[in-house]
Amino acid sequence: MRIFARIIAFMAALSLAATPATAQSILRDAESEALFQDMIDPLAEAAGLQPGAVEIVLINDPSINAFVAGGQRIYIHSGLINAADSANQVQGVMAHELGHIMGGHIISTRDGISKASNITILSMLLGAAAALAGSGEAGMGMMMMGQQAAMGSFLAFSRTQEASADAAGAEYLSKAHITGKGSLEFFKKLQNREFRYGYSQNDEAGFARTHPLSGDRITRLRQDYEKDPAWNTAPDPDLQRRFERIKAKLYGYLAEPSATLRSYPEYMDSVPARYARAYAYHKDAQIDKALAETKALLQKNPDDPYFLELEGQVLLESGRPKEALAPLREATHLTGNTPLIASTFGHALIATEDRANFSEAEQVLRAAVARDRENPFAWYQLGIVYASEGDMPRARLASAEQQIMSNRPAQALQSAEVAEQGLPTGSPDWLRAQDIAMQARAELEQRSKRK
Repeated sequence: MRIFARIIAFMAALSLAATPATAQSILRDAESEALFQDMIDPLAEAAGLQPGAVEIVLINDPSINAFVAGGQRIYIHSGLINAADSANQVQGVMAHELGHIMGGHIISTRDGISKASNITILSMLLGAAAALAGSGEAGMGMMMMGQQAAMGSFLAFSRTQEASADAAGAEYLSKAHITGKGSLEFFKKLQNREFRYGYSQNDEAGFARTHPLSGDRITRLRQDYEKDPAWNTAPDPDLQRRFERIKAKLYGYLAEPSATLRSYPEYMDSVPARYARAYAYHKDAQIDKALAETKALLQKNPDDPYFLELEGQVLLESGRPKEALAPLREATHLTGNTPLIASTFGHALIATEDRANFSEAEQVLRAAVARDRENPFAWYQLGIVYASEGDMPRARLASAEQQIMSNRPAQALQSAEVAEQGLPTGSPDWLRAQDIAMQARAELEQRSKRK
């Protein structure tokens, strides 16, 4: 029974190998997303894509990881941002993941999984036949050899893909005139981590890994990077300045306040330090101290939209929405109505409970969802506005949008069906309600099949 359990576990692992974790939450921040887009765009152009074609999605996960899962999105864990020292290091990771996208590795991984699964199934059938013929030990041996062959086949396939992505990433960095020093530095970090946790670096251990040995990757890539004309090109100082800001901001948002204050003590007066402390104090309900940090930031640059956004956020979330309107309105204006900031501004307008502000809130939120439909918070706020106006069909449609994106298909289906009944037949909103209902039914059907 033990060998059967191992085989079943291996096959299950293969079926999940190309599937991202769905339990992790996505972190959205206008400043971070703007920076990541500016970091990936030159690499995407080097790969023959248009600016904006590749999207970076930040995942709330402390592990050091990045992955692709189909389409033109690169998922980066918050732990990787925290571990990186520079924007250039993260660009090296982005270039590697872009190599997976351009190589079509998600699709080909399914072929690798299918091949490994076929080896496992065949060995199970042969082993079972041998066992039924009276050769129990021979049958078990066939199954074990089949399992090892399948595992070896898939791991070798995966290592080949990783090596291919490394080479492609080096090419994109070169074409974008970005030095590969950050890429090597980050691989060195991974190697040091492997040493620290006792991972073997010998050739035999390398055969049992999905990725090539970090030392081998460093040696191979160094040869390409050092002869590249971009090797001695200085990294973009503005990207580095922005990276240090969002790294501190992310740390302040995710870490315990005490940990943030240890890493960024009060005597540090840099922008990253004040950013991190503002979030720490806000999380710890020390509102006066949080606002003092935002004021200090605004004194350095009163027209920085992200400093204004932070001040407005602290005021809004501490129950002072009327005071939050001015900084959030200005932040929205300065960023050209960036949807995430505009959504917070719309929320503040509604939170004043002054109906005179609702018309502006509707205008702001409609513009936000028009540019970023994947914003459940904005849809929720827009639904509140519609409901306050007595426009219940559109309120239910907004709820359906929010629910389908929040992985609640049953509620989304109900809301979409109610919205469809009240909307003008054939109108864009009516058609959208039908689309959401179809999507919700498909998701419910898939869930039913998985049970």
